[in-house]
Amino acid sequence: QEAVFLRRKITLLRAFSLLIGSMVGSGIFISPKGVLKNSGSVGFSLVVWFACGLLSMFGALCYAELGTRITKSGGHYIYILETLGPLPSFLFLWAEFFAIRPANSAVVSLAFGRYMLEPFFAPCAAPVPAVKLVSLLGYYMVLTLNSWSVTWSARLQTVLSIVKLLALALIIVPGMMLLAQGHTENFQNAFDRQALVLDKLPLAFYAGMFAYSGWFQASFVREELVRPERNIPLAVIVSVITVIVGYMLTNVSYYTVLGTQDVLASPAVAVSFVQRAFKSLISVVPVLVALSCFGTMNGGIFTFSRTLFVASREGQWPPLFSMIHIRRHTPLPAVMLMFPLVTAMVCIGDIYHLMNFFSFSRWLFIGLATLGLIVHRHRYPELHSPFKVPLFIPVSFTVICLFTVAMSFYSDPVNISIGCTMVLSGFPVYYLIIHRQMSRRCSSPFYYLTHKLQLLLEVVQQEIKTY
Repeated sequence: QEAVFLRRKITLLRAFSLLIGSMVGSGIFISPKGVLKNSGSVGFSLVVWFACGLLSMFGALCYAELGTRITKSGGHYIYILETLGPLPSFLFLWAEFFAIRPANSAVVSLAFGRYMLEPFFAPCAAPVPAVKLVSLLGYYMVLTLNSWSVTWSARLQTVLSIVKLLALALIIVPGMMLLAQGHTENFQNAFDRQALVLDKLPLAFYAGMFAYSGWFQASFVREELVRPERNIPLAVIVSVITVIVGYMLTNVSYYTVLGTQDVLASPAVAVSFVQRAFKSLISVVPVLVALSCFGTMNGGIFTFSRTLFVASREGQWPPLFSMIHIRRHTPLPAVMLMFPLVTAMVCIGDIYHLMNFFSFSRWLFIGLATLGLIVHRHRYPELHSPFKVPLFIPVSFTVICLFTVAMSFYSDPVNISIGCTMVLSGFPVYYLIIHRQMSRRCSSPFYYLTHKLQLLLEVVQQEIKTY
């Protein structure tokens, strides 16, 4: 009765909520310790936090221009495909699907389960089987919601973004009150150069950039944004500035209440802060962190499913995953695809080391995407873009990203080499399957399977182009 395609349901408020909900996650509650430890002093750690925010703003502005020049969804994948070609875009897709995204989702899911059960078992640790069960239930709830309705998953993201900002306010307000009362003793000799070790500064930036990660999420849903040429730059600029201000005030509050030694000794800075500031709310913090993880899961499924959807539409992924449910108008097959990998990783449980193996690849491909912006400008100088950043922004951001990737080989050669091998393993897959057209004899079984799954899931190809 009506055309089947992805509707434009992401308004400016929802885009802002998606970005805030993706950036403000568990990082700000954990990363301050890593930044302080590797920067050496309170003053230098605050400089690192501001520099990471500025670098994130540079990257977000580059992606905002890419989002106005390239009118397709897909984020990193489509930008690399349109500017640098199919091989690097497939390598990104390969590494993201088989390693980075399921590991991230599993870690966030396990964090959700652990913090959700903590108030019920304190002071004892929650049983591991119970944590895994609750983790899977939380992930399946988000998976079901994203399969059911774009509108409701976007509304959930808006609500959880408000919860995250309230959690930051819970930390900022008492810290600022103490600071206004003259409690500045923890900021004495803030820039102690003797504790500064230049070799460890890249590790401080890693921890800080982890907390800011998520500023690129709006580019994954470009075709579903209302007035994207206006709303992408607005949502990006407002959200990143909001997070920078929030993170700086949060860290000042941490240091005002706890001090340097307490921050370094704490396994979870936010919990230690609440224990010191107001003990009556100690049971609230695990719930807020669990809700934060829930929002991160929702945003991750919402955006990465669009990457698989676009990759399938571009011919680099099986065609089933470019199909849309005939009534729900959601990319159901793409949403469900991560289900088995994440389930397996949550059940195994020992997946935290994977984050070290593949952390470098995120910055490698983000750097390639902003390099693609420079290439796209040179290739199409006549193309009018409603939003354009000065050239030094993509140039400096690309250089910093690629330099960080190069330094990671020096700092952790074994783990990074394993991650690099995983990325490069996509080469033979690309040349054997993607680059060379499969024969009719080989493709017919896949066509039969796709047809049966299409009937089972009630999905069809998108009928009109929205880009």
